Amino acid sequence: MTVGTPERSAEPERSAEPGPAPGPRDRDRRRVTVVPGGPLLVEGPVEIVTGDGRTVVSDRFVVALCVCQRSRRPPFCDTSHRRRVRQAPQDGTGGSPPD
Repeated sequence: MTVGTPERSAEPERSAEPGPAPGPRDRDRRRVTVVPGGPLLVEGPVEIVTGDGRTVVSDRFVVALCVCQRSRRPPFCDTSHRRRVRQAPQDGTGGSPPD
């Protein structure tokens, strides 16, 4: 046993807390907000590749992407999710409710 400086291991020291996960820098990240019953809101600008391989580009600061598949402007939301189908009256007559 040698007295003096302790031996150093060849392996670098590791901190107890893990560092940030490897990945894009903060400025490259996009925030995606899930709106219950509504679209996905993506902070832009964005480039979207659709299911059929088309590329759609938007320079807007926030883009609403349709997830209900009712939009007439896919992949963008046109608020079609807000429309509700009028239900038939309970009595089954099929007529319009009185005004």
